Amino acid sequence: MVLYNVPGRTGVNMTAETTLRLARDFKNIIAIKEASGNITQMDDIIKNKPANFDVISGDDGITFPLITLGAVGVISVIGNAFPREFSRMTRLALQGDFANALTIHHKFTELFSLLFVDGNPAGVKAMLNVMGLIENKLRLPLVPTRITTFEKMRAILDELKIKC
Repeated sequence: MVLYNVPGRTGVNMTAETTLRLARDFKNIIAIKEASGNITQMDDIIKNKPANFDVISGDDGITFPLITLGAVGVISVIGNAFPREFSRMTRLALQGDFANALTIHHKFTELFSLLFVDGNPAGVKAMLNVMGLIENKLRLPLVPTRITTFEKMRAILDELKIKC
């Protein structure tokens, strides 16, 4: 079982104390998808976790710094649009090649926030549409990103020389 701490989705933050207690008391809980945004909390979990418990980034924008603290990977959104590049950044960081990983991280910094400004999965679907890979259609109650978000994505992808 993997714990899910994504307060932006659930409306509630699971504290480090709760996470660590669950990790110690239940052997079938093997990891946490951590996206609280609280770097102190995440560091506390990594520092005090049992050896058989992993911390996985649940937020693309904090994956690089979280790996430098000891996280083991990411459950990614941007990886749906850029699987090769984002997994390379993650592998480089895990191997300790922080300079090259940081270069890739910075390449995507603006896109990280644009993915979520109008909600998920609307952002990644819009990005994939800009890239010419899918139609930008969502089922209600979900709605596509705003035109301004879409155009910002298009401009960034064009600047990055990524197919538009």
